[in-house]
Amino acid sequence: MKKLLFITMLLVGGNVFSQQDAWVYFSDKQNVQFYLDNPLEMLSQRALDRRTAQNIPLDFLDVPITQSYVVQVEAAAGVNVMAQSKWLNAVHVRGSQISINGLSSLPFVSAIDFADDALDSNSDKKKSRTNSDEEAFSSNMNHKVWDVQANFDYGNSANQIQMLNGHLLHQQDFTGAGKIIAVLDAGFPNVDSAQPFQRLWDNNLILGGYNFVDDNDDIFTRNNHGTMVLSTMGGYTEGQLVGTAPDAQYYLFITEAIEYENPLEESLWVEAAERADSLGVDVINTSLGYPAYDNPNYDYAYEERNGTKAFITRGADIAFTRGMVVVVSAGNEGQSPDNHISVPADGFNVLSIGAVTSTENYAAFSSIGPTVDGRVKPDVVAKGQNAVISNTAGDITTANGTSFSGPIIAGMVATFWSAVPNLTNQQVVDFIRQSADLYNNPTPQKGYGVPDFNLALQNALSVSQPQKDGFIVWPNPVTNTINIKFPDQASSATLEVYNNLGQIVMSKTLDLEQPNVDCSSLSSGIYVYSVSTANGKQTGKFIKS
Repeated sequence: MKKLLFITMLLVGGNVFSQQDAWVYFSDKQNVQFYLDNPLEMLSQRALDRRTAQNIPLDFLDVPITQSYVVQVEAAAGVNVMAQSKWLNAVHVRGSQISINGLSSLPFVSAIDFADDALDSNSDKKKSRTNSDEEAFSSNMNHKVWDVQANFDYGNSANQIQMLNGHLLHQQDFTGAGKIIAVLDAGFPNVDSAQPFQRLWDNNLILGGYNFVDDNDDIFTRNNHGTMVLSTMGGYTEGQLVGTAPDAQYYLFITEAIEYENPLEESLWVEAAERADSLGVDVINTSLGYPAYDNPNYDYAYEERNGTKAFITRGADIAFTRGMVVVVSAGNEGQSPDNHISVPADGFNVLSIGAVTSTENYAAFSSIGPTVDGRVKPDVVAKGQNAVISNTAGDITTANGTSFSGPIIAGMVATFWSAVPNLTNQQVVDFIRQSADLYNNPTPQKGYGVPDFNLALQNALSVSQPQKDGFIVWPNPVTNTINIKFPDQASSATLEVYNNLGQIVMSKTLDLEQPNVDCSSLSSGIYVYSVSTANGKQTGKFIKS
């Protein structure tokens, strides 16, 4: 692959960097209040339900970018709009430096940030390479087939699941059902035909996707990297391979272009993450990282992988604020002169995943931490050396890279969250980190270490079951008054009521002397409530008759 890319560079010659990449930021958005009042115009009901369940209000970032601004930028001579982001209120443009700088005269343009920091007064950089540069395949797999009974027979994939105690969740019938994972990658050829993905199709678990690189609906094309990545989560071949989330649902998005390395891929990634948010996705997996570009002036130095610099990292952290868990492979630069994690693995709220061997030893190729500002990275690790995967032919084989330790964890995140769906995304990440074997003594190579998802589940269940000794909310259906009985340990609480669009329609402070709430003003329908104290939160639904 590297040789092919090098040949391409020679053919293109000196013109390859004559065009510059930049982000053009807008100062405002139009029709903000309309969208906040009509959230289904910008988000699906499932996305709104995810927000409601986690008490995440709608805000300015959710409002679509103003298309008339985009059209005016596109109309400027010598400038092409390549991508756009509502979260960052910006468009990715390509053109000459003079043409791009000319956009500053537009009244709604607040800033221009060139991918080459030397071209602007501010500073900012970016990039991607699939974290499978070190992928190695072997053909000596055991193809014996066993009958699958109540428990999955994992075959040679057992080690990568049992290392995480994921099999114990599977045995309790927690397999990711009810959760949606978006896979942002380089391509998914033969996912629509290879045997290891047949179970996904039989159970209607592939929900769709989009090819952002080619701007079309053809997702079963381009590089095979995404196919292999998906197999570690959703793949199923009897007695050989069982993914970590075999019953989760999946969206497949192509954002990585193998034929070039350019900051545009960051912007396409953010576009895909925004699409995932709007569709109600729970977990984003990306086995991509961007430390270096074809144009070295666009590269991110280690000092710039600080969680705030890269466009893709900022997008990933915003994705977390929308209620999703973002799982990112740490990178395969462990044996390079610059051996630190790439972007977006440097994100503050990103769950960054390193790689270990079958015996839980550090895999030498895995990029290390900490971040330049001293944060623990990677967050946790999983098997990434000789990970069991499916190739595009449907053969079960092995491969190396954090490209595979990342999705192995992403599948387990969905499986864990399906067992305790009342958790917020922050709680999910916290319980996973806290379950890891090096949590009290993290290292640059393994971060907090290998997580124990069964321990995480037991810890979560011990603090997230308020119903037995929690608030009692009645009657249901309710006519005029909601009655609330406090548990012994609580004396005050806050009640918030949400409609089916995720909007707060009532917020009341409660105490023992005033535990009841007049809801006669509410229209008939189904509502979600949240009763919060300093020690936790209880949620539920009621019908207003």
